[in-house]
Amino acid sequence: MNDPFVSLVVPVLDDAAELESLLDALPPTTDAPGLEVIVVDGGADPALGPLRDRFTEVRWSASLPGRGRQMNHGASLARGRWLIFVHADTRLSPGWDGEIARADATAGVVGGSFRFALETPAWQARLLERGVRWRVRWLDLPYGDQALFVRREAFESVRGYRDWPLMEDVDLVRRLRRVGRLWHSSMPVRVSARRWRRDGWARRSVKNIGLVTLYLAGVAPARLARLYYGRDALRPSSRQT
Repeated sequence: MNDPFVSLVVPVLDDAAELESLLDALPPTTDAPGLEVIVVDGGADPALGPLRDRFTEVRWSASLPGRGRQMNHGASLARGRWLIFVHADTRLSPGWDGEIARADATAGVVGGSFRFALETPAWQARLLERGVRWRVRWLDLPYGDQALFVRREAFESVRGYRDWPLMEDVDLVRRLRRVGRLWHSSMPVRVSARRWRRDGWARRSVKNIGLVTLYLAGVAPARLARLYYGRDALRPSSRQT
């Protein structure tokens, strides 16, 4: 059996409903032989049982919790030439695999991302999306909620994600830029807006910018996690809360 072109890795922790919607939106791997889907559960969630029975073509695995740890575990199982890391509350657009094929055919490209788009008509979402486009264009810095994709050999050469409680995606992107170029697709990935609605558009956006700024200034991820999660900082999570 030929190895797949793309391995799609989804880290989950108490994300059964979001995961089901994501898997429903993906083509069955029997219809897409160039794709394999790997779900890594970080919480022994019993709600995933019915999904395992339904989505039998998915490769199910488990690891200790922690998004970076779970994604590394999924990558260790993957057989694809490309790895794409997708959060459970993210929806890929039809034709997303064609974008990775174009990146694959471009010399020097080691990874990339999709265009951030929030699943809401709120005007605040359009402002936030514009800010993300600016960050990606001028800082070459996509985040994990943009469905980061990476050539397997590049991922292995930088030794994957660090086992950090926060900023593991930013750290990976910065290390990938040292070994090659990033491909930023104009194709959107749709991201749930629940966190911004819950926390407040301005409050969450300012907090995120502040945390990244502190990280780039040298503040340790463990300290940032205490600022971000508060008392829950010591509990590893694969969710963006």
